[in-house]
Amino acid sequence: MSITGIRWSGPRALLVELTDLASVLAFHDRVQSEPFAGQQDAVAAASTVLVKFATHPHALAARAAVEHFQLEVRRQAGGREVTIEVVYDGEDLAEVGRLTGLGADGVIAAHTGQAWTAAFGGFAPGFAYLVGEDNSLTVPRRTSPRTAVPAGAVALGGAFSAVYPRQSPGGWQLIGRTAAVMWDLEREQPALIRPGDRVRYVAVEEASVGPTPPGVHAQTPAGGPQDALVSGLEVESPGLQSLLQDLGRPGLGDLGVSAAGAADQQSARQANRLVGNGPGAAVVENLLGGLAVRARGDQVLAVAGAAVPLEISSAGGGVLRRPPVGAPFALLDGESLTLGAPSLGLRSYLAARGGFNVHPVLGSRSSDTMSGVGPPPLAAGTRLPVAKVDGVRPVGHPEPSTLRLGPGTAELRVTLGPRDDWFTGAAVQSLSGQEWSVTEQSNRIGVRLVPDAGEGVALERSREGELASEGAVAGALQVPPSGHPVLFLADHPVTGGYPVIAVVVPEDLPIAAQLPPGCRVRFTLVDATTLEPLEPLEPAVSGAISEGIPS
Repeated sequence: MSITGIRWSGPRALLVELTDLASVLAFHDRVQSEPFAGQQDAVAAASTVLVKFATHPHALAARAAVEHFQLEVRRQAGGREVTIEVVYDGEDLAEVGRLTGLGADGVIAAHTGQAWTAAFGGFAPGFAYLVGEDNSLTVPRRTSPRTAVPAGAVALGGAFSAVYPRQSPGGWQLIGRTAAVMWDLEREQPALIRPGDRVRYVAVEEASVGPTPPGVHAQTPAGGPQDALVSGLEVESPGLQSLLQDLGRPGLGDLGVSAAGAADQQSARQANRLVGNGPGAAVVENLLGGLAVRARGDQVLAVAGAAVPLEISSAGGGVLRRPPVGAPFALLDGESLTLGAPSLGLRSYLAARGGFNVHPVLGSRSSDTMSGVGPPPLAAGTRLPVAKVDGVRPVGHPEPSTLRLGPGTAELRVTLGPRDDWFTGAAVQSLSGQEWSVTEQSNRIGVRLVPDAGEGVALERSREGELASEGAVAGALQVPPSGHPVLFLADHPVTGGYPVIAVVVPEDLPIAAQLPPGCRVRFTLVDATTLEPLEPLEPAVSGAISEGIPS
């Protein structure tokens, strides 16, 4: 039992490889009970532990310390017995039968005929990776992940089985569905299955399955329709999408809860700074304009991020003034503010002096679009109360835009790894040697990229087989077998099973969050230790850089 490798996963995270699951649990227990300086999260997986840090120097110091770790395996206390009723009619049931040679009926018999043990959580709140008693149902993931897997889907991926707690993207093979509610914040223990629990699947008829599990959102952002809004904003139109966000909820990876928070934290911080708020106050994140709000009581507001026209109108609809982005302004009682379509960028951030006073969920007021934790998307009629200002908090001066996006190709710095050795040298060269285009399927979970039409090529793997699911960070470039990378953003899954060829440095994530569909992107390779630009790589060099193990 030992640590077999340490890989960089961007400049602020380490992916520690271990010999077996017992070593994983021992290492994870160690760093949870005795965290490193600056440690923000530690996510256990099948054969790795991902440790995230606040800064690059924290990660460098921890990397040196991990070299000298001595691990001691501890016996885990027995978990509970959990029964899950399943209707076996999944879209991939026949394919799994073919892959395993068992046929559809044989798959059902094998799935229900053995006990499954929850090894660890991840991917999404309530998602538990279950290990069976044998390897009869070990199957590869889909070549290309589905953009939406329904809540309650029972699935197989690699050597694991799991139930999707809510609708989300996913690449596992779907064999059935259940009405069991896997995650419910109203319960004392939100997760139905926790590490160490033993699970039995039971086949049932259609009549046993109920509707999609309710209550994924913990609250509405404001009171009901009868509640009076003394001071705040009332949403007249949310546009395409408007969400409450703050700096997120890091540190809950073991529950499958991603950090979430503002996709472009640089712009969210600027909006708060302009109105005199602290950096963690809740703001409204708006996608592609169209947001309209009316003031209840006099308010001081600011908008940062995408280059959008702002317009203030009276109750009668007449235009009163057009304030600039990047400067505080007043919105008086009864007046309305409208955000137009951006001429540059994708997301705008609206801050109100005092901050939006909604109840935090798991320590944050951010809305996580993948897990459903936090306030739901804003809708017409939503009331957003604004808190009173405590102490002396001066309003800021106008500032230049934080938007680092021009009309041409966007440049993003990346560090190789942790799994660049899963790709050919030509693929690593293609990653930075060609341009990529942002597709319309992109969202807060990830930016989907395709090779530039006519000239680009997909990223080719150098090995066959499946990568065991492991922790992932914001900025990770995860590559499914299609060879088209997905750049993870704020609401990305805690763990993933496709290899990550590179990671966008955290300082460039605000650029990634502002990439509109059709935008072209080029990646520049930098060293994970020094963050200095790398020389063009020879194919034989690929894979060695991400290891980070001293010779």
